[in-house]
Amino acid sequence: MLNDLYFDAKTRMKGAIQALEEDLAAIRTGRANPALVEKMSVEYYGAPTPLQQLASVGVPEPRSLLIRPFDPSTLKDIERAILASDLGLTPNSDGKAIRLHLPPLTEERRIELGRIVGQRVEEGRIAVRNVRRDSIKEMREYEDEDMISEDDRMRGEKEIQKFTDEFIEEIDKIGDRKEKEIREV
Repeated sequence: MLNDLYFDAKTRMKGAIQALEEDLAAIRTGRANPALVEKMSVEYYGAPTPLQQLASVGVPEPRSLLIRPFDPSTLKDIERAILASDLGLTPNSDGKAIRLHLPPLTEERRIELGRIVGQRVEEGRIAVRNVRRDSIKEMREYEDEDMISEDDRMRGEKEIQKFTDEFIEEIDKIGDRKEKEIREV
């Protein structure tokens, strides 16, 4: 019973870390990364569609992205979505593909992105702590229903806390790595 609870808690905590990594991948650093635009929502026949379903995204040079739509008629929609995004990039279209040139980050933009990374990392920590809270609450319910003893609950809480500490440490490492990428000139 407690092993199922541990497994569920670990799975949910790993999910929080995975969501954080995907979130941080979309934050622009000094070099081009397809994750910047892959999840971007493009209006396609009236429905918001992720760009990765409409086009292939490549990195021909360290500071540029090449977006090749599978259907050339979506080129204008993709351009519109890029201009509307908060990336601050201007798309260059040749009629078949879109090139995005990433200018070097200014110091103010680096500070702002560092702040955003800090917020996202804190959201990740909160998600892991929420999993801990839910798991401990569930253990207490098990104890109230006489499914586990008080000693089992205490051991379980310590085990859940150990998982929580490990995952929060991993989240901190991920955040530090992303901030280092942003500061890189």
